[in-house]
Amino acid sequence: PADIAELISAFANAEGGTIVLGISDKKRVLEGISRIGEDKINDFISAPKDLCRPMPHYKEEFLDVVNEYGENDRLLLLHISASVDQVIRTKNDSTFLRVGDRTKELKGEDLKNLEYSKSTRHFEDECNMDAEIDDLDNELIERYKKKIGAEGIDTLQMLRARGFVKKINGVLHLTNAAVLLFAENIQQFYPNCRIRFVRYDGNAEQVGVNIEYPILHIIDKAKEFIITQLREFTSLDLNTGRFQDVPEYPEFSWLEGIVNAVTHREYGMAGSYIKITMFDDRLEIQSPGKLPNIVNVENIQTTRYSRNPRIARVLTEFGWVRELNEGVKRIFSDMKNFYLSPPEYSEPEQTVKLILKNNIAMRSIRQKEKIADSIGEAAWDDLDDME
Repeated sequence: PADIAELISAFANAEGGTIVLGISDKKRVLEGISRIGEDKINDFISAPKDLCRPMPHYKEEFLDVVNEYGENDRLLLLHISASVDQVIRTKNDSTFLRVGDRTKELKGEDLKNLEYSKSTRHFEDECNMDAEIDDLDNELIERYKKKIGAEGIDTLQMLRARGFVKKINGVLHLTNAAVLLFAENIQQFYPNCRIRFVRYDGNAEQVGVNIEYPILHIIDKAKEFIITQLREFTSLDLNTGRFQDVPEYPEFSWLEGIVNAVTHREYGMAGSYIKITMFDDRLEIQSPGKLPNIVNVENIQTTRYSRNPRIARVLTEFGWVRELNEGVKRIFSDMKNFYLSPPEYSEPEQTVKLILKNNIAMRSIRQKEKIADSIGEAAWDDLDDME
């Protein structure tokens, strides 16, 4: 049983998996498990409980088979469930992860990143050993004090009250969250706190810029720039009979996508940054780190969990972050109201990607269908091209 402890840890820390006992690894034949006896079978069944900590969720299953000798026998299956909010270690305190078809032991940065992803450790709450209070932007600090009704309170006192300062060996240090939110020169401490915007015209890159600011500035700066890159279309308002300019995408949808990326990205992934890519027919927003904890692409409209709760709280106080998943729901509803395809969420290569499609061709077709429905098919058919 001890031989499968590493595999149990690896499956539990990944997407789950099934361990089958009774098949030869080398010959791929059905050996069955009857020959090892009930006591040993029970030891295998208890292996996740006895050999890992904390115990992962799992269940056992028996399958009746005929073994290689033509005898009635059984296979034992251990179905290991994915651990959502805990890192599963072996009894000797080693941690493993299933990567493809291999079991990999995690150490150092790899282990730290797994702990971040399971929310057993928060990068935002760890201390930055280099930054000092003088490195923070006084204007941002004062704006924040005003937002929370703390005007006139000493800055250090406010930071301690909000959990942005911790004491290590008798010395006070700012947390990563404090520096990410309020640093005057963010690139001095976190070069990955940036948004890379790229616009393509066909296959050729036309615009490529870096937006590099602390979190409390970066959303505003990204909004200001992206507005200059978006196109407008002309649409007929059936209520007024007048033509009006319609934006390429509803502003709330793309802006909320950026807000979510900034709020919930994995800041502990060195070298990774938010990337916004604009194509002729779509806008892609990609942020480092998979969806946190219990959130997935299927339940993203109804389930809320923050990887960076302190950062999220500050952005909520500044009016950026919506409560109770109102923001994601509205991304979907606004796209629908603009007669656009639903937003698409995916998780490629340790990132979260949001795709908003503008559907230029379909927009024209849908507008014609709506007009024809309003005035009647016969009247529509009687109109010439100019009309």
